[in-house]
Amino acid sequence: MKTIRNYVYAALLAASALTFAPSPASAQDMAKGKFTLAHDVRWQNAVVPAGEYRFSLASQGAGGVLMVRGVHSGFMFMVRDTVDAKPSDLSRLVLKSTPEGSYVSAMELPEFGVTLKFSVPSTEKQIAKATTPSLASGQ
Repeated sequence: MKTIRNYVYAALLAASALTFAPSPASAQDMAKGKFTLAHDVRWQNAVVPAGEYRFSLASQGAGGVLMVRGVHSGFMFMVRDTVDAKPSDLSRLVLKSTPEGSYVSAMELPEFGVTLKFSVPSTEKQIAKATTPSLASGQ
């Protein structure tokens, strides 16, 4: 009797484990590809070193999540906004220069019909922070 009970318990445990496993259909990526960075860039709150990377975009709600994987590092970025891309556009990363360095502001993916927008710190805030101590010391 004990062996039958153990067998039923093991079968129920296996069935419940399969229920909680993610299904392949729900984890499909909207876009995949690769790119190379010639120099270090800032991407939201991370510094991404120069090198070769693979990316995958998982669509979740309005924006989505961009996974970027390199040889020795991996990053996950929340997409702030998406815009339809023109089919004639080139695939590229759009960088914005700031006093702290280059930030990725967009990733244009016309082959997937989308441009991903990322948050970039405002240069006005950085200038205000930089000038505040100068004003205070002048008084």
